[in-house]
Amino acid sequence: MRFRNIYITAALTALLSIPALAQVPAPALKQSKPILLKGATLHVGNGQVIENAAVGFDNGRITYAGPQNGVSMGSYEVVDVTGQHIYPGLIHPNSTLGLNEVESVRATIDWREVGDFNPNVRSIIAYNTDSDIIPTVRTNGVLMTQLTPVGGTISGSSSIVHLDAWNWEDAVMKADEGIHLNWPNMLIQTSNSDNDERLKRMAESREETLTELTKLMRDAAVYKNGEHDNENLKLASMAGLFDGSKKLYIHADYGKEIIESINFAKQHGVKDIVIVGGGDAIAVADFLKANNISVIYSGVHALPSRAGEDVDMPYKTPYLLHKAGIPFALDYNTSIHGIRNLPFIAGTAAAYGLDKEQALAAVTLNAAKILGVDKQVGSVEVGKDATIVVSAGDLLDMRTSNVTHAYIQGRNVDLNNKQKYLYEKFDNKYKAQQKSAPTTPTSMKN
Repeated sequence: MRFRNIYITAALTALLSIPALAQVPAPALKQSKPILLKGATLHVGNGQVIENAAVGFDNGRITYAGPQNGVSMGSYEVVDVTGQHIYPGLIHPNSTLGLNEVESVRATIDWREVGDFNPNVRSIIAYNTDSDIIPTVRTNGVLMTQLTPVGGTISGSSSIVHLDAWNWEDAVMKADEGIHLNWPNMLIQTSNSDNDERLKRMAESREETLTELTKLMRDAAVYKNGEHDNENLKLASMAGLFDGSKKLYIHADYGKEIIESINFAKQHGVKDIVIVGGGDAIAVADFLKANNISVIYSGVHALPSRAGEDVDMPYKTPYLLHKAGIPFALDYNTSIHGIRNLPFIAGTAAAYGLDKEQALAAVTLNAAKILGVDKQVGSVEVGKDATIVVSAGDLLDMRTSNVTHAYIQGRNVDLNNKQKYLYEKFDNKYKAQQKSAPTTPTSMKN
C-alpha cells in the first residue's frame, strides 16, 4: 500500500509539472475594450482588397473596416500590424474535428451512431472543446467548422461551431442546421462472371436501402403536417427539410449519383440541397446550375477518379465550377488530420485558375453562405463578428503563411498548441547540445 501511494504521488507530480504550453490553451476572455488593427493589407473575403487598411472591433463585432486614414484611432487600443495581411476567419465545412481524437481508441470516436437511419442524432452534443487537435487547426487560420456525423445512410444533423470555447454550448453558432445523407453507391457492372452473384446481392441491398429511405421521407413529410400525441424524434428532426429551415447535405461523387439523389430529394419536397464531395460536379454542372445546387468540393488534393482524366483535374475543378457559375466551398473531407491544410487547398485552387481572392472566398464567404452563417461571418465587414486572422505572409501559401493574431468574436485567441511546444522543446534540446559540444582544433580539421 505504501509503495502504491508513492507511485500515485509521483505520477501526480509528473502530471502537474508538465508545462502549460503542452496543454490545450484556455479559451480567450471576452473582449473588454475596442481594438484597432492598423497598417495591414485587408482581404475582405468578397473579392475586395484594401491596402494600408484598418479593422476596428468592439464587443465582438466589427465597427470599422477600410482605409487606415478613414478612422479616428482615439477610442481604440491600437495594434500595429503593418506589412501583414488581415483575413476573415476560415471555415471548414464537413469535418469530425472534436468528434474524433484518436482513431485507434474507440472511446474517443463520437462521429457515428449504430444503425443506418439516424436523422435525430445530434453531432453538437458530442463535440469535445478540449481536443488537442483544435489549437493546431487555429494556428493556420481555421476558426470555424461544421461538425458532421458520419456513417450509415442518414448520419444525423450537423452544427456550426467556432473553435474557442469551454463547452459545446459556448461554441455553437448554428445548431442542427442540416441533415446528412450518404447516397447509396451505384454499381458498376463488370465482365467478370465471378462477380455476378455478389453484384446481385449488392443491387438488392441498394434497392432495400432506397425503399426504406423513400418510406422515411414520406413518413417525415406526413408527420410534419399532422398533430401527434407522442413525438417521433426521427421524423420530427427531418421536418425542417420540407420548409427550408434545414439543409439536406447529400454526400455523392459520381455524376449519375448526384443527379439521382437530387431528383429524389426534390420529388420528396426538400427545399435546400447541397452536394458534398462532388467529384463529378463539373460533369453535371448544367444540371446543378438549373437546380440551384451548391457544392462542397472535397477532392482538391486527390488523384483523378478516372484513368483518362488530366492528372491536375482535381486541382482545377474549383476554377471550372466558378467558371460554370456553381456556388461552391472547399473542404479537406472529414479527416481531422487535413483540416489544418484548408488554406493551402485554396492556394492550390488559386494556382490552377482561380483568382487568389476567389480562392479565399471558397473557404470564407462562400462557405458561410452555403452553411447559412454569412450574416455573422465570412467577410470582414461592419456589423459582422470580429472573427478574423492576421498573417505575416500569404495565408494561402504554405511557404509564407504565419498567423500572428487570431480573434474569435473579438476575443484574442491563444495560438499556442502541443505541436509548437514539442517543436520548441526539441529545437532547444539540440541547440543546447550544439553549444555544449567540444570544438575540434583547427589542426585536427586539416
